[in-house]
Amino acid sequence: MPKVMTAQKDSSASAAGERIAKVIARAGLASRREAEAWIVAGRVAVNGAVVTSPALNVTPEDRVVVDGEPLPERERTRLFLYHKPRGLVTTHADPQGRPTIFGALPKTLPRLLSIGRLDMNTEGLLLLTNDGGLARMLELPATGWLRRYRVRAHGRVPQERLDALRRGVTVDGVRYGPIEARLEREQGANVWLVFAMREGKNREVKNVLGHLGLAVNRLIRISFGPFQLGELPEGAVEEVRTRHLREQLGERVAALAGANFSGPIAQREEAPVRPPEERAKRPLRDDKRDHGRSSFEGRLRRPPQDDGKRTPPRPKRKSHLHDAERLGEPELARREKRRRKFRGKRR
Repeated sequence: MPKVMTAQKDSSASAAGERIAKVIARAGLASRREAEAWIVAGRVAVNGAVVTSPALNVTPEDRVVVDGEPLPERERTRLFLYHKPRGLVTTHADPQGRPTIFGALPKTLPRLLSIGRLDMNTEGLLLLTNDGGLARMLELPATGWLRRYRVRAHGRVPQERLDALRRGVTVDGVRYGPIEARLEREQGANVWLVFAMREGKNREVKNVLGHLGLAVNRLIRISFGPFQLGELPEGAVEEVRTRHLREQLGERVAALAGANFSGPIAQREEAPVRPPEERAKRPLRDDKRDHGRSSFEGRLRRPPQDDGKRTPPRPKRKSHLHDAERLGEPELARREKRRRKFRGKRR
């Protein structure tokens, strides 16, 4: 039975190293919060001893094991731009069974974490990363990155009231920091606004505009810091090149996040595809042996069995046109010609 390591080691030993939950998150296995829950559940061991508290620092010399498996080598820090559609929840698993963004992502991507969240009915740019340290750093208001939205809301508001938001506003006891808001245009009973802020508190846009008498009915995030939604199609994912990511983060943010730009890049493999020669060897069902036709065509056009008892072809039925001409009814014949010509065009 493995020993149990408590948080006492952290108080007696040197504080060098990083918190164990942070190390697990950097390995791309889980977020820091999920890693802390794993630790409390007894799923993590350090140097052969089960850890029961996340208040523990580890160094590269320590051997960390999760569910009996050692931590994988830390991958290179990567960042992805995702155009989130409406109707998806920003979580890995939803207790209510609603569709999630991670269920909609391509299976070849590594395990990713979202940088912040977008509500189910909010669409637009969502940043995803495989580095838990970077995700935590970019979520902090202290990083100072501007989040910019396009908002459609029902109602009217003068630009003067929007300008007053630059001083911040308190709504239902919650203080929101400076906000940049600009009236873009009016559309029927709605207005379009450009709304920008640096804090990104829960439902901040809807709460602040509701305070101004506007009801938000569409919310699109168009930028997060230096990264833009641009022409990225809805539901599409695009990776930021490592060089560009390093430049946009800057040395200070990259150092505080502990980003790694030289590690390996791991890719999930797609489901294996059988080579064409192997697929050709697979036995076909009876209804698909007819020269590659579909099952429906194969059943209808299957060649007759050569048993010496072929039935004679069915005689062609005379058309109404021939009957009319034979009976001497030219007008009926002309009508039938027009009807056949019309049917031919429709086909």
